[in-house]
Amino acid sequence: MAGHSHWANIKHQKKKEDRRRGKLFTKLVREITVAARHGGGDPEFNVQLRLAIDRAKDANMPKENIERAIKRGTGELEGVDLEEIVYEGYARNGVALLVHTVTDNRNRTASDLRNLFSDRGGSMAEAGAVMWQFDRKGYVALEPDGLDEERIFEIAVEAGAEDIEFSDDLIEIYAAPDQFTNVQKALEEAEIATQDARLTMVPKRRLRIDDDETLNVMRLIDALEYLDDVQEVHSNLELTDDIIAKYEGAL
Repeated sequence: MAGHSHWANIKHQKKKEDRRRGKLFTKLVREITVAARHGGGDPEFNVQLRLAIDRAKDANMPKENIERAIKRGTGELEGVDLEEIVYEGYARNGVALLVHTVTDNRNRTASDLRNLFSDRGGSMAEAGAVMWQFDRKGYVALEPDGLDEERIFEIAVEAGAEDIEFSDDLIEIYAAPDQFTNVQKALEEAEIATQDARLTMVPKRRLRIDDDETLNVMRLIDALEYLDDVQEVHSNLELTDDIIAKYEGAL
């Protein structure tokens, strides 16, 4: 796995979220509501809800907002009827995109996405045309400072991790979704702090294109994620810290 590219993408995502604090709260409320609806309101038994709550806390969302979102999901409070839909498409140069949405009007969402893809030189794809290029994985990132690599490897593997990547500035752990909670708990019990932990879509292969075309695809992804109904966009685009710095410097 091209792990470092995955972390570069996550760091870029977090910076975008910081710039869009108002929209972030709306998206987090929707994420919590849908997670509670699908898996119940107890984060101990609902990993998606637990991760959504963790992200909301990281964003300093008030506790009352989190609790209301959970109650809307479980039906204790009345709320809008939301559904999760993953749309598939291609940016220029064949870059594969998965667009995760939460919406109360699928016709509006599909129309917004279709128009944006078309305007930016991309195209929507049939269901399954893009999804096969990704695997659903649990992902954990650690700062390596002061950590013993052999100990981390042993803890993660015994807990069910599939792949572990070490570098000077990052340790990345990948696990199957059904082993993700075990890996998290094992790290917590060992008092090892995590930089990031999430269930995500990891591309089987990254696509590298030239810098100018990479910047164009990043602009499309940003525009998609700016839409109210879009929660997150996954891509197989190869990103580096240098190209992200170049993109952010042009904003």
